[in-house]
Amino acid sequence: MRIDCSAPTRVDLAGGTFDIWPLYLFHDHAQTINAALSLRASCTLESRDDGRVELRSEDTGESASASSAEALDLTHLPLLARLVHTFDVSGITLTTRSDSPVGAGIAGSSAMNIAITKALSVWTGRSTSDAEVMLTAMNVEAQVIHVPTGAQDYRPALYGGVSAVELSATGVRRVQLDLPAAELTARIVVAYTGASRNSGINNWEVMKRRIDGDAAVVAAFNGIRDAAVGMRQALSSQDWTAASRHLNAEWQCRTKLAPGVTTPDIDALLAAARHAGATAGKVCGAGGGGCLFCLVPPERKTAVAHALTAGGATVLDCRIDDEGVTLTRS
Repeated sequence: MRIDCSAPTRVDLAGGTFDIWPLYLFHDHAQTINAALSLRASCTLESRDDGRVELRSEDTGESASASSAEALDLTHLPLLARLVHTFDVSGITLTTRSDSPVGAGIAGSSAMNIAITKALSVWTGRSTSDAEVMLTAMNVEAQVIHVPTGAQDYRPALYGGVSAVELSATGVRRVQLDLPAAELTARIVVAYTGASRNSGINNWEVMKRRIDGDAAVVAAFNGIRDAAVGMRQALSSQDWTAASRHLNAEWQCRTKLAPGVTTPDIDALLAAARHAGATAGKVCGAGGGGCLFCLVPPERKTAVAHALTAGGATVLDCRIDDEGVTLTRS
């Protein structure tokens, strides 16, 4: 038997970091606005006759093997190993590949997590709901990175599209936004800065400062919350001037969360993009490196892409992806 499964990555348009429990409980109307990207994380499961487990990462060239799921070394290819161990599946080869650069800040590991979790749930014949897939993925990722994980990244991977992830005391709820994918695709440029980053470390430091009541962090989160509310309204009405205003406000507040969210190189790239016609921009995820994205008038998209390339970034060929996780069996 063979299963192929893939899931999209995402850009967080506004309100990121709120999705880490319990941060969203401290700010009324907390929400994250995100959109799935066609840069996908993919996995293949294939049966073996010898009962062993083989793990292969085509992106890193790494591999691992063991006599069974129970015998896997959980420190080598840890996400793959822990998921196979969690589902207790032996007699398989698991191969992974990703369209996303390593440490890009567009939730590549979460997308891979969803793809593998979905594939393993089907392989084992478990009746696993979307909620159970997300919970397993979130818990295993926390075991791998050793800090709390957020809730937003798994939803674009599962469902695709542009959405608001509402976060409150009653739970986490995804709302699909009524925005054609092509409209946002025409106005967005995504580029890899060349510097990898670790979202778990950045977010954990910010989380601790917020829980400790740091006044500057509290104010920054209030501003991020307000920008997310405004961004949702702007996208729903396709008011691109307002969307740019809220994106810029979100980024300014985000840079106040912690030192290192932005860097001189990031500032230079965003300045070059604005000079070429971008109306707004921010770094994806927790910041410090990875990818940035810009909102641009459609007629300036090529010019902004060229400016980012000239500044040393790698523009990623992608679109907003309306399709979430996909799976085929053969």
